[in-house]
Amino acid sequence: MRILLTRPEGRNEELARALREAGHEAECAPLIAVEPLGDEPIDLDGYDWVLVTSATGARELRRRGRGRPRGFAAIGRATAAALGGADLVARVSTQEGLLADLPRPAGRVLLAGAESARRLLVDELDADFVPLYRTRELAPELPDADLVVLASPSAARAYAAIGGRGPAVSIGPETTSAARSLGLDVVGDASTQDVDGLLEAVQAATR
Repeated sequence: MRILLTRPEGRNEELARALREAGHEAECAPLIAVEPLGDEPIDLDGYDWVLVTSATGARELRRRGRGRPRGFAAIGRATAAALGGADLVARVSTQEGLLADLPRPAGRVLLAGAESARRLLVDELDADFVPLYRTRELAPELPDADLVVLASPSAARAYAAIGGRGPAVSIGPETTSAARSLGLDVVGDASTQDVDGLLEAVQAATR
């Protein structure tokens, strides 16, 4: 089975290796590029919670963050790992899941993530927001594949924009929702937003 991986350059290798060890072919065709938004330090002191909703955002926060809030909360295990650990990891890997698990009153909250991140957490928690990066959609020529792995709503949009219509495995509910709204055929969801979850979803979809 040939699997197409679409994460940004340099982010596909671990999953590609796991898929090959499981007997699949893995092709990499990044559908998005990530552009950091500055190098200025971000002061985390004084916040009760700092929320991160992607591994990319977590890595950027580690690079630029100074001080420490009372707690870090992450949308999933992979995001928590990229952050170097979190005090709270959402049981359901969505903004809604993170909102449900966050203790109330949440106090002073900062959401750090993509420039285009959904504002649910900001609106519901009256949180501050700092954009750490933006994503740029790419339009590569896609190799033939039996299944595509979509790891973000941006990748789903890019895949649809270049006419991709093959069956897809999604990294989680938000990506699945975005993909299906674009008419894409999602045949599997990762139960966790990491390599293990994606590998299990691919294996289930290709049985």
